[in-house]
Amino acid sequence: MNLTPASNEAASKLARIIPRDSHPISRSRISPNALRVLYRLKESGYQAFLVGGCVRDLMLGLEPKDFDVATDALPEEVKKLFRNCRLVGRRFRLAHVFFGRETIEVATFRAASAPEPGDEPLDDHNDDESLSEGNSEQGDADGNRAENYDDPIDRVVNEHGRILRDNVYGNIDEDIWRRDFTANALYYNIADFTVWDYCGGFEDVQSRRLSLIGDPETRYREDPVRMLRAARFEAKLAFTLDSDSAEPIGRLTHLLSGVPAARLFDETLKLFLTGHGLRSFQVLRDRGLLIELLPNLARFMGKFPNSPPEKMLLRGLENTDLRVKADRPVTPTFLFALLLYGPIGLEIEKTPREHWHTIGNILDAVDRAVSAVYSRVAIPRRFALGLRDMFALQPRLEDPRGRRALRTLEHPRFRAAFDLLQLRAEVGMADSAMVQWWEHLQQSNSQQRSAMSESGEVVVPMHGGDANEARSSGRGPRRRRGGRGGRSSAN
Repeated sequence: MNLTPASNEAASKLARIIPRDSHPISRSRISPNALRVLYRLKESGYQAFLVGGCVRDLMLGLEPKDFDVATDALPEEVKKLFRNCRLVGRRFRLAHVFFGRETIEVATFRAASAPEPGDEPLDDHNDDESLSEGNSEQGDADGNRAENYDDPIDRVVNEHGRILRDNVYGNIDEDIWRRDFTANALYYNIADFTVWDYCGGFEDVQSRRLSLIGDPETRYREDPVRMLRAARFEAKLAFTLDSDSAEPIGRLTHLLSGVPAARLFDETLKLFLTGHGLRSFQVLRDRGLLIELLPNLARFMGKFPNSPPEKMLLRGLENTDLRVKADRPVTPTFLFALLLYGPIGLEIEKTPREHWHTIGNILDAVDRAVSAVYSRVAIPRRFALGLRDMFALQPRLEDPRGRRALRTLEHPRFRAAFDLLQLRAEVGMADSAMVQWWEHLQQSNSQQRSAMSESGEVVVPMHGGDANEARSSGRGPRRRRGGRGGRSSAN
């Protein structure tokens, strides 16, 4: 839908104003801290709106993860109002207001002329989830820090039309053009509890329809990450991407190669660690986006369709979604163990078979697989190191030896490595008896564990009955020759 930006005086004519009795949003479902920010801005003479994913989710009856505020107050003016405020970002200057562990993001309305190609302001941060650690310290998703605001250049666009910086401020009528999807472009006005709709987003939310504002190809070129956001909203909200917004994706996926890898890491976490990872994976494959985001994984799956590693990945993503829904912790380390298991296995198999189980060879394979994806998704070093530990522990889990088993049990990554072994066993890539052996060891007390390690005698429950089998080889249960830490073949 095309709109012509106008002055503040024409705001009521441009926006469709939906009164309180015609929408389902209640202040009782809004974060008290977000309400504090909204009311202080209003009482100080500024306009104050909730905007973006939080308004959409409130309309859908969902609980928003974050609450974002839009205002006509400049970032420096917001900072003066809140002692607990920090200005962040060079690409997009924002105010973060901190209330303990909750951060309310406050963005100033940005200006826009009529939407010409490559000239629309970019919405990089109007959604609900933010999974990158230390947001207040790291600045924007391109890695720019928050210290320096003296650069006089307010808007920068690269040769492909991607907006690199946008700090030209305007009014709410112009701000609509920095929003991406109509469903994310609703404004909740704290002054009278109305919802302002400029582009049919109210009906799109009700119909669960996902539509880009403006020309889709132009919007994707400005910010290729919008293609990933479209996939994420399809997966998360069960929205249907309209045909006009879907059509350019196939020919524009290559533009993701120009997005900073640190930003794509953040988007990857949003795709896979917020409760809809399995569906996100399916949408990424269907839209042709997986090959650009995780090329070595996409190539592996093309070479080995329906392989055990693929089955393990799908089962692992399903388990991760269940953990998120149960409010249990999930980690990027385990996620990337799932995503890169097949590529790591292929790297292992490039070496002579007699080296497949050596720790050094496994670690080298992990490093090569991580390096292959790093130019697209910048996996932080702490997660890459955790990945190395998980894979290095697999041979020890498959072949426990005496007291070394007890040391393995105390390893900081044991639980994650054991969970990986368990998933491997479920799809036939490891011996299920090994899983039972370690479960038995974990359930034993310290005295029993010591006795088991000294005598080598363990009890493993047998499948299909109550009988137990005693093993006393001193090595734990015998390892099946086919199971190994980096198994990747389809058979």
